[in-house]
Amino acid sequence: MPVTPEQLIDLHPRLYHMAEADSWPSIRRHGLLSTTALLDLFEVDGQRRNQLERHHRRYGITISHPEHGSAVLRDQAPMDESGLVRALAGTGLTPADWLLGLNRRVFFWLTEQRLLTMLTAANYRDVDHVVLVVDTARLLDRHWDRITLSPINSGATKPMPAPRGPGTFSRPADYPFESLASRRRRDDVVVELAVDRAVPDIEELVIDVRRQRGDVVIERLA
Repeated sequence: MPVTPEQLIDLHPRLYHMAEADSWPSIRRHGLLSTTALLDLFEVDGQRRNQLERHHRRYGITISHPEHGSAVLRDQAPMDESGLVRALAGTGLTPADWLLGLNRRVFFWLTEQRLLTMLTAANYRDVDHVVLVVDTARLLDRHWDRITLSPINSGATKPMPAPRGPGTFSRPADYPFESLASRRRRDDVVVELAVDRAVPDIEELVIDVRRQRGDVVIERLA
């Protein structure tokens, strides 16, 4: 059975995105962009683009543009290349293939608990972030045809690299919801929701924007 918008809205009326601390003005101006869309906007090409899209980022990387200023490509610290090689074994995909696929998507957590797990992880708990809380119904209404779902944290290989491959990201019509629901809590059947490339109208979809450090909300931005 395919996943319906109504199922997702009922289980997860809110979606959560974690962004760089000073990124909200740029997000308001340009929308919520994937790494690929951001590189397009900043006119990054050639070997540098290949390095940024297809290689693991241990640390955040700042890119600059004469008109758009600067932006940070987020680190991929929850993942390492050796773990990714193991996770992709036998799939025919390389780490570069997987990283390119991640960089072409904008990701949302479906539960606040998963967001907090990331915010309070060792690499992030002492750093401010911007948290976008999104109305699920509005996002699905506008972007349903560009959504994929994942049953794992696709950007992590620690502490254990969960297997992944070409079928990890599924369109809702193809997602094995009922099969997974027989083995998991229903609110954990979908771990990630991603939108292809960008969410240009994100300002119209958010219901809360806040600066947060760990589990402490520092200020409301919108």
